[in-house]
This record gives sequence, C-alpha cells and structure tokens, in this order.
Amino acid sequence: MVSSPHEAMHRIFQEYPGLFSRVSEVLGVDIPPPISATALPTDLTETRPLERRVDTLLRIDTEHDGPFVLAVEAQGKKDPSKTTSWPYYVSYLHNKYALPVLLLVVCQDRATAEWAARPVSIGLRQWQTLSLNPLVAGPHNMPVIKDVAEARKDLALATLATITHADNPDVDAILKTLSAALRDTPESIADPIVELTAQGLGNRPAAQQWRNLVAVDLSFYKSPLSEELREEGRAKGLDEGRAEGRAEGRAEGLNEGRAEARAEGLLLMLGVRGITVTDEIRQKITNCDDPQLLRQWLHRATTATTAEEVFATQ
Repeated sequence: MVSSPHEAMHRIFQEYPGLFSRVSEVLGVDIPPPISATALPTDLTETRPLERRVDTLLRIDTEHDGPFVLAVEAQGKKDPSKTTSWPYYVSYLHNKYALPVLLLVVCQDRATAEWAARPVSIGLRQWQTLSLNPLVAGPHNMPVIKDVAEARKDLALATLATITHADNPDVDAILKTLSAALRDTPESIADPIVELTAQGLGNRPAAQQWRNLVAVDLSFYKSPLSEELREEGRAKGLDEGRAEGRAEGRAEGLNEGRAEARAEGLLLMLGVRGITVTDEIRQKITNCDDPQLLRQWLHRATTATTAEEVFATQ
C-alpha cells in the first residue's frame, strides 16, 4: 500500500516542476533551470501483462541544453527489485521519447538514500554494458532549513527539505520555520505546501506538531487539512463556545470574525508552546475584540516561554 510520505516525496515535483533545478544544484549537479515542464503518463506497461509504473514523470525543457525526461521515484526502504526495474525505466523512457533520461530518487532515511545511490551495472565483470547512476535526494544531502528568510526564498525546496528530514531530531524547529515562512502567504500558494508537508510526515509524532502549527494561522483556514483540524477540535471540546462566537462574528462583521478566529489560534499556540492557560488568560483572550492586538500576541506566542512574554506591554 502506497504511504502518504511516498506520495509527497514525488508529487511535489508535479506541483513544482521547477523545483528539480534547485534540488540538482543542492546535490552538486549542474542542470539549467527549466523554461517549461510537461507531465507525462507514468504508466510504463508493455503489451504483455506486466505493469510497470514510475512515480512521477516529467518532460523538462531548458533554454540552452534542450529537453530531457525526469523520472522521480520516492523510496521508503531498500528494495532489491529496483536494481532491475530502474534500469528498465530509464531504457524504456529513452527509447520511447528519444530524449536524455535522468532518474531522481527521494528518500527519508540515510541508509535507504545511500543504498539508492549505488550504481547499478548490467553486463559482465570484464565489461559493463549498461551503468545506471541515480541522483538521490535525502537527509544526507538536503539542507536543514531553520531560517525563515531562507525558507521564504524557495518554499518548494523548503517543503521537500522538510519532508526528507521528517525523522530529524530537530524536526520541530524545521516545521516551525516552514510554518512561519508561510504566514501571510496567499492560500493558493500555502495550501499545497500545507497538504504535501502533512502527507510527507505520515503518522510520525511530528505530524501532530505540524497540524497544531497550521491551525493557528488564518491563511490556512480554508485548506482541507485545517477544516479537518477544526472538526477534531470540535470533537474534543476545544471549540465549544468559540464556534458559536465565530458564527456571531460573521453576523456582526468581518472584523469581529477575525478577532474570534485569532483568539482561537492564540489559545492553540499557547497549548503547543506548553504555556499554562489560566481562566484569567482565557478570559483576556476571548474578550479581546482587537484583531491587531490578538495578532501581536499570536506572533509573540510562537517564541515565548511564559505568558508574561506574550502579554507584556511595550
């Protein structure tokens, strides 16, 4: 059964075909940026009853070096059968499209990445007829991005780096960086990144951390993941009364609605940061009808360690 991390590791290249040129630069391979990219059928099945499918397949066009075919494979563990299927993919694609073919393998653990990077040779000991050298992206060579400005420079690369470092001990800091980089980003840009990151984390403990971070930012409220988060919150009783407040806010005006939603996000963020929410603090937050002040408190809460730091007057 295909896992969600598997899907995220290759589907990100469908969403952002230009990402490959940045990944190749990170991996030390000089491949020019694309001027266009076209998704190709991933079915490599022959007329005989043997089905073969590559995860993601793209035709990449470059300005100076011409087009090539990029096959992306997401690899979650070592699989000896790939030593026969990968050379087949490359040979088949070269024959079908009459273009250069590059195989990129994306992994989430170092052992699998090192295994995938081994050359695959076909032939005799004295003479190798065919040699395959996959380009591999994984935790051993993708950047650990914990600087918000760096993440904002290339959100697609930051997302792939986050997915490949899903098991990194500092994954919480990596996720907070990506979440902060997405603040105030248009939903059309943020939503795919939110969903791909959630997929890439799978059922790891860090997945809940990501869900909590997503829940506190208004720009994510229309994404499928945030809708699911709100449903979970209602089921757990975290939303009682506040859901009613949101409905009243819509009736009384957009400004009050924003204040209500930001108050909810602030309460969630305080919980994520491990800051005790007393009855006095809860009342202070829920009674505040100033969206800008609530936003200021919310931003402070992302780094604060005490309630005093959040509500300090300046």
